[in-house]
Amino acid sequence: MRFLIQNVQNASVEVDKKVIGSIQKGFLVFIGINQTDTVEIADKMIHKLLNLRVFRDDQGKTNLSLSDVSGALLLVSQFTLYADCRHGNRPSFTKAGAPDVAEQMYEYIIQKCRESGLTVETGSFGADMKVKLVNDGPFTIMLDSEEIIKSV
Repeated sequence: MRFLIQNVQNASVEVDKKVIGSIQKGFLVFIGINQTDTVEIADKMIHKLLNLRVFRDDQGKTNLSLSDVSGALLLVSQFTLYADCRHGNRPSFTKAGAPDVAEQMYEYIIQKCRESGLTVETGSFGADMKVKLVNDGPFTIMLDSEEIIKSV
């Protein structure tokens, strides 16, 4: 599982020229699901996401979490996070989860994030989405479950 996390001042996602999700301060999270991902992996990734301390405190240090700053989440599915570009010029997506399994995992992640009490907005799984954002910093982090699980 991969989460590409962007610390944003604001972000939104459109489908068919209609805004379906938007947030102010918080994280825009692009979510890639691998074919071997499980609920246990998702839980560890969600825990890490919700507890990242990357917002600035009064001294300018990145020391505050999403909940400390009353931030929100915009969760967007993105299978292309599993693009394999090692061979040729056309990416392969064989490591990305099958759409039905990936959608179930995406919905699970949304549910668990909502249970945290934070404001959670979403994209639309499998849709042609247009994402707009103002990246704060810029500050972008890639969480990869292979690295998170090894460190636990």
